[in-house]
Amino acid sequence: MTPEEIAEVRPRLAEFAAGMLGGLARSDQRAAGGLYVRGLLTDGRRKSMVPMAGRLGVDHQRLQQFITSSTWDYAAVRAKVARWFAASLPVEALVVDDTGFPKDGAASPCVARQYSGTLGKIGNCQVAVSVHLVNERASCAADWRLFCPQSWDDQALDDPVAAAAARHRREASRLPEQVRHTEKWRLALEMIEEMTGPGGWGVLEQITGAGAARPVVVSDAGYGDNALFREGLTAAGWEYVVAVKGLTSAYAGEAVPRTVPYGGRGQPPKPAYPDPPANLRQLAIASADQIQPVTWRQGTKATQGNPEAAMTSCFLAIRVRPASRHITRQADRGFPACWLLAEWPPHAGEPTDYWLSTLPDDTPLAELARLAKIRWRIEHDYRELKTGLGLDHFEGRSYTGWHRHVTLAALAQAFCTRLRTDPKAPAPG
Repeated sequence: MTPEEIAEVRPRLAEFAAGMLGGLARSDQRAAGGLYVRGLLTDGRRKSMVPMAGRLGVDHQRLQQFITSSTWDYAAVRAKVARWFAASLPVEALVVDDTGFPKDGAASPCVARQYSGTLGKIGNCQVAVSVHLVNERASCAADWRLFCPQSWDDQALDDPVAAAAARHRREASRLPEQVRHTEKWRLALEMIEEMTGPGGWGVLEQITGAGAARPVVVSDAGYGDNALFREGLTAAGWEYVVAVKGLTSAYAGEAVPRTVPYGGRGQPPKPAYPDPPANLRQLAIASADQIQPVTWRQGTKATQGNPEAAMTSCFLAIRVRPASRHITRQADRGFPACWLLAEWPPHAGEPTDYWLSTLPDDTPLAELARLAKIRWRIEHDYRELKTGLGLDHFEGRSYTGWHRHVTLAALAQAFCTRLRTDPKAPAPG
């Protein structure tokens, strides 16, 4: 926002920030937090502390002290922002993804040479996993975890020299003892539990308390292709629509295990599928006669040929039984059935994208496609947070400082969402 735009909304911003930061113990902390959020919202090439302080007309040490050494709980602020969103707007999905933060040096917390989807290659970067509350028109970057690479976990390293170096980096960045190398999909499950589980943030109660349906979990193939992630969601009671690769093994929905006759010697045979599994690509191609055109939402770029900017493609949905040693079998030794959704654009020779979903077996094809595609909101969030709100501009070396900066960037985005969705509504207390 320009300084003039900030001045126009400043009373509402102050009230909104006060509500989100109201749990901070001291008035100087709440004031510094409000300043920091205003700095993130104000136009400027860099949203690190020194240039923000210059635009705000304050000493940068005030912001630095608030972010790096003041005592306040960023998780409590995230919980307030998430509950505000859940109480104010529909939540149709919890969307899981991760994003990279390219770095030049080796001092930033959890920086390492690792793959980043942001870079599209292996590079020197940090990677953060996030869970967003989403509907078709708005979203909230609710929870975050900075991924700890194995090279930053001295307990996971056998080489004493490497372990000592990891301990030194951990001490310099003040990583909490409990922060260890954990797979990204496990971090995602932990965050969903933190937000919605017993004793957590109370987000699910906020959503369903007003009579809304329980949201579904949505992810890209980086998470959805992992059977352990899908099993973790099912065990926690979540339905999902997750992207997967076409080579994922599965049986057709009608396949059932059979028991061969017992020959009278050794252990009686257990029920088993008579044939090896196919893969999702093969099953989808075999069902090409079920392709239907689907419009899942209205876009923003109208053309002469598409004046309503309809987002349309062709899809098919069939019942399949994904096969993996990590999937819990049913009593008959069969794998549970779920939906396979495949997108097969009109001029493509075969499907281009695949999803698995545990939504009920009477779910319409259009609804499956809409929820599969709702993941576009998280790309919008990353773009807005990075290009407009300085998400990736943090230059500090503190693990806690990084999480506080990200939390306040998400708070700033929540204020933007509030202005966009209901510009005349009073700020929450």
